[in-house]
Formats: sequence, C-alpha cells, structure tokens
Amino acid sequence: MRRHFTQLSIPFAALLLAVVATPASAQSQLPRPNQLPPPGGAQQRPAQPLPPPGAKPGPQQPPAAAAVAPYQPVAISAPKPVADPSYEAFRNQIAEIAKKKDKKALAALVSPAFFWMGEKGDRADKKKPMVESLAKAIGLDAKDGSGWESLAGYAADPTATPFPDQKDVLCAPSDPDFDAKALEALAQSTKTEESDWGYPMQPNLEVRGGPQPNAPVIEKLGMHFVRVMQDNAPPNQQSPMIRVATPSGKVGFVPGEAVAPLGNDQICYAKEASGWKIAGFVGGDQ
Repeated sequence: MRRHFTQLSIPFAALLLAVVATPASAQSQLPRPNQLPPPGGAQQRPAQPLPPPGAKPGPQQPPAAAAVAPYQPVAISAPKPVADPSYEAFRNQIAEIAKKKDKKALAALVSPAFFWMGEKGDRADKKKPMVESLAKAIGLDAKDGSGWESLAGYAADPTATPFPDQKDVLCAPSDPDFDAKALEALAQSTKTEESDWGYPMQPNLEVRGGPQPNAPVIEKLGMHFVRVMQDNAPPNQQSPMIRVATPSGKVGFVPGEAVAPLGNDQICYAKEASGWKIAGFVGGDQ
C-alpha cells in the first residue's frame, strides 16, 4: 500500500520530516575518523561553560530547519501499470480475499519460496506456513482489521517494479521514475535530507495558504518533488493538511494523502507455472 505522510506514525514522521542536513560549510570544519581537527578548529565555536556539579542537563534544542527559498524542481514520471491482464485478475482475487478476511484462501496464493526482506535480511519463518510470515509483515492478525485493509490497498495498486535481488519478481507499489542524482543535488543545495521530499500523487495539486481545505490557493504543483516541512502539530495529533515549500519559495498546505514519500513498503509477486503468487514482502520494520 502506498503510504502518505499522514499515515506515518508520529515518531517515524518526526524522524522523516524533521531531520535536517548539516551545512557543507560546517561539515568542512568537522574532523573525519582518524583525523585531527584543523588548526584553530576549536575556535570556530565559543567555549561553553561547564555546568556546576550535580546540575541536570537542560532540554536540548532541536536543529533549526533549513531556510525556505526557491529551488529548482526535480521532475518525476508516474509509474506505469503492469501490462498483463492476468496480473490485474490476480490483484482482484487478492482484493476479494482481503474483503472476506479469508486467510486460508490467501495461503493458497503465497509462494513456498516467500521472503520477507527487512533491515537485517530475510525475516520469513521457514518452519511455518509462509502465509504466517506474510500475516506478520502486514499485520493481518490486528483486531481492527487494518492489516487486511493494507492488503487491499496493495492489491489496488496496478504498478510494480522488478525486484533486483530476485529474478522475475515484481514488487508494488512502484516509486516514480526520477533522476536520483538530481534529487541528491537538490537536497544538498537546499541543506535538507532526501527524506524531506515527497511527490504529489496527481498533477496540478493545489497548495493552499492555510491548513483549512478551503483556504485560498496560492500555487499549483506539477509532477515534481516538493519539500515537506516539519509538522508542528501537538503529539498524538495529525492534521489532514501538511505544510510544504513550493519551488517558488512559498509555504503552504496540501492534503497529506495527496503527497507520498519515497521508500514505501512493498508486496512482491511472481508468475509461476501455476499462475501468479505472492512471492515476498519488503519492509515492515517500523
């Protein structure tokens, strides 16, 4: 299922949206491993007085966000649907199973070679039926039914991209096509991280001057990356509108579900002799 910024958990959203890159000028003053500080490097910052004995450390201030300024947008191309009628029929079958929450029927569609790639490698439990690993990865056993909703969301996405580590395996949803070096250069020039950038799910997305859905439109976004600003909402609260910086340097608001981050979790499929199967899952570590 393609994530949106409002679907991220509060801690993960804070990590994703609040991290700001160290300016290049500051990085040049920091010593690298096994390297002594440059002469006079210690004088670049004023000396800080030591706290008195027994004093408790005060609250640390979060790093200041990089200043908003106009930037050169990096274009994206929307991923294309898989051109195979049998693939669409297979996804419809999964969607029907998700609707009925039929784990037995789902098990028949899971490949015996199912993999679950997390940060530490394959997490699939080879001693159990592979549907159990899929269920754990997606959360099918959640009492609120959210795992089955996620499965239906994956099935609804017609896009897929080849999985580099497995031949003839496709993983969905697919990220848009873009110039990775251009995005890296954009992050460097704006003193941000690549994770501070999302992409609109549709062209001509309206950017509004306030967090209200009916606030005046100040700009429209094309199909390019847009900078997502730090969310200042109180803890445990999420606004349906998120703050973005447009290429012209304006700050406005767009619906959170209209902007997606890179690096979605993915469900993977393979066309075997008996037909399409669920071949694996990538992610699920948050």
